[in-house]
Amino acid sequence: METTDKQTDAIKGGEFLVRDTQPQDIFTPEEWTEEQRMIAQMCHDFLAAEVHPNLDRIDAMEEGLMESLMEKAGELGMLGLSVPEELGGMGVDFKTSMLATEALGTGFSFSVAYGAHTGIGTLPLLYYGTEEQKKKYIPKLATGEWKASYCLTEPSSGSDANSGKTKAVLSDDGKYYSITGQKMWITNGGFANLHTVFAKIDDDKNLTAFLIEADSEGITLNPEEKKMGIKGSSTRQVFYNNVKVPVENLLGEREGGFKIAVNILNIGRIKLGGGVMGGAKGALIDSLKYANEREQFGRPISKYGAIRHKLAEQAIKIFAVESATYRATQNIDDAINALAEAGMDKGQATLKGIEQFAPECAILKVVGSECLDFVVDEGVQIHGGMGFSAETRIERSYRDARINRIFEGTNEINRMLTVGMIMKKGMKGEIDLMGPAMAVANELMSIPDFGEESDELFAAETKYVKNFKKAVLMVAGAAAKKFADKMAKEQEVMMNIADMINTVYLAESTLLRVQKMVDVKGEEACQERLDMMRVLLYDCADEMNKAGKDALNAFAEGDEMRMMLLGLKRFTKHAPFNAKEARQRIALGLIEANDYCY
Repeated sequence: METTDKQTDAIKGGEFLVRDTQPQDIFTPEEWTEEQRMIAQMCHDFLAAEVHPNLDRIDAMEEGLMESLMEKAGELGMLGLSVPEELGGMGVDFKTSMLATEALGTGFSFSVAYGAHTGIGTLPLLYYGTEEQKKKYIPKLATGEWKASYCLTEPSSGSDANSGKTKAVLSDDGKYYSITGQKMWITNGGFANLHTVFAKIDDDKNLTAFLIEADSEGITLNPEEKKMGIKGSSTRQVFYNNVKVPVENLLGEREGGFKIAVNILNIGRIKLGGGVMGGAKGALIDSLKYANEREQFGRPISKYGAIRHKLAEQAIKIFAVESATYRATQNIDDAINALAEAGMDKGQATLKGIEQFAPECAILKVVGSECLDFVVDEGVQIHGGMGFSAETRIERSYRDARINRIFEGTNEINRMLTVGMIMKKGMKGEIDLMGPAMAVANELMSIPDFGEESDELFAAETKYVKNFKKAVLMVAGAAAKKFADKMAKEQEVMMNIADMINTVYLAESTLLRVQKMVDVKGEEACQERLDMMRVLLYDCADEMNKAGKDALNAFAEGDEMRMMLLGLKRFTKHAPFNAKEARQRIALGLIEANDYCY
């Protein structure tokens, strides 16, 4: 896993497991340009002026309110950030669009409507549409004159999207398709002007995508769904009864719909990771301000150790997810730019660049949504009885957060996808998993290296992360050998391995970010960041051990099992560390700033 001078080629998706990354090769949030910060501030200002004062009205689904908010966002250019300038947008890079997604993450139901419109609503058309289709619809979507929805899920097809039963039949004169079927859980369904609908033509095996205007004859809607959270987001069932769709509204290629759905989901997953991170920051700030204001026994509750522990843990998890999110986002931007410079169409380059990092997209969807769930749950606890009251924003945050572990493929599906995609890359020779895995197997048979530990800054942490990677390769390699082509059926083991992979990515991303910050600002200026990184790695060691042990106990036996459990213990070993004092220092920084300051 050593980096050599010969490794000058760009890192590939999933390759972080077997290849070292240097701090200078990642992007960190400390590097935003003034222009990018202005875009983020525009989004924050919009929420403060238009969304946050109207949250109850939005959740009550006041007629026309969400549409008007979308139109106001369109007037500011927020709906067209990813749209090329020639089609009425701002044409920002992927990283900047992610920053805007994060900034809008505290928008509750508005964030959902915004994300569905600008992501799954607009991007299939932007990346797969003909020039005529794009010119006809994209400018309207970029300004908010028209709103978009994405109609894939059906009553009998959720995670298994390609099993959808909606049918498309070509007319005798070849001028239009008749679409018949039912779609459910359609975000923006109540007011969208343009639907991207997935159906099977005749007896095709795979889906085809169609652009359907909402005022077409034969479209009916069920009433708005009553939901646990995101109550202000329009969610409806949509019925298509022999809806006539001109042949020129077929999107992409025949039977290319499933590919469109998969590629757009990759984008949706990493964007969700960015959005929930913004939501988590907002929930932490709400909790922090309450803790500084709420007094018990004569002093603010933020002075008590138990509360400080919670605030610090919230901040550590957010910092880790943020580090990983923008590391992956920069990798994707680099891949997009390399493909575009090689002559590929920018839209296709964007899809291909994101597809290359599909494992990281799945990772970020999982770790981001679970970070948000942790933060809002602890936020309610910090608020005490008030956290259970609908008068507080944290109560809404708690309810609205839950959907994110289901959106864009459940976290269970995404865990298994992560493992499956990385292993597939290894089998196809896209990344070298076999060599490093064999090296780890040989290391298990050798005498452990008990050489002197270096006192150089980051030496211990770098070794921890290297060993975490070895633990993954050992467990995953043994499982692959044991189960071979039946691996996908061993879902519990797959999820254990995914948890290990997710932990490695968070740990390494956080380490690299802090290393880069120290290189720029010096050790003294980064003490709280060093604390966060060290607490994270301390906890990661136990998480790696537990997930690895659960996996090995499920399939290994005899001497092999004993050897690998000893190896796992070696690879997840961590020196004694006073995490309590580190958390106190982290919390104190938050309390003094009365804001998320990391």
